[in-house]
Amino acid sequence: MKLQGILASAATPFDHTGAIYRAKIQHNFEKWCRTSISGFVVGGLAGEGPLLDAEEKLEVLRLAAPHVVPRPVKGAQESGPARILILDVSTEGVHSAAKLARGAAEAGANAVVSLVPHQYRNLMYGPEAQMLFFRALADQSPVPVLIHNAPQITGVDLLPDSIGKLAAHPNIAGLIESGTPAARIQQIREVVPKTFPILAGTESQLWDSLKSGANGAVLGFASVAPYAAIAIWEAFRTREEEAGIDWQGRIAHPSILVTDLYGVAGLKHAMDLNGYYGGPPRLPFVPVSPDARREIEDAFRDLKG
Repeated sequence: MKLQGILASAATPFDHTGAIYRAKIQHNFEKWCRTSISGFVVGGLAGEGPLLDAEEKLEVLRLAAPHVVPRPVKGAQESGPARILILDVSTEGVHSAAKLARGAAEAGANAVVSLVPHQYRNLMYGPEAQMLFFRALADQSPVPVLIHNAPQITGVDLLPDSIGKLAAHPNIAGLIESGTPAARIQQIREVVPKTFPILAGTESQLWDSLKSGANGAVLGFASVAPYAAIAIWEAFRTREEEAGIDWQGRIAHPSILVTDLYGVAGLKHAMDLNGYYGGPPRLPFVPVSPDARREIEDAFRDLKG
């Protein structure tokens, strides 16, 4: 499993009743897979994962799996490398996360990812308990496990030293690092094997993260404008710094609107603008206001799908 390039943290379509909208899930994945996107995380934060139960996460995964096919290679008879399909199994306990990981393997996932547990952070979640969670999950998971460190969300920061120790586990396959300075990626790169993938999770510093040693990124923004995110990756891969900085500047304001400012509701409205299905968020989220809609429309005017 090769983790590099741009992966989308896939949004989850719902109908007006809040039920999973199966046809629109298939529509989105079919369209995303026409791009050179490297893979998908299903049931993550951009996919309203905390509002999905375990069976719903697996259902979305089953609907997505048939569309996540190898990428075509222009002028070649054979298909290119297969895209990666990852299920977010974030829970507070090893038992529930491992159970979901087993279901993910049966449903077609290549790997699973979990946030650092954080509900009991004031009682027990020091570095030893954090490492025990991921080692135990990796021991029990039939597919590789990725760590997601997002201290701005969880209030818990998995430090580079702990990540370096976890990277030695044979079934821990990589890290998603979100919400920390790009320089943190360079610090982590110094304590993990050269072959250990690190994926950035912050749109506003994608270019700097790649320059600091990230192998790619997992972005909610890639659900909306995959071509723009891929353009930054391709500029990095081909060492076109001017183009990379230019594209980073182009996505700076739009990405903040649909992640930090308006969140999932803003992300879904932007998807509707770009030919994907965003639709309504799930309660207690509500659609963005008319003023916010206009602001998002202005920001994405030059970032059409």
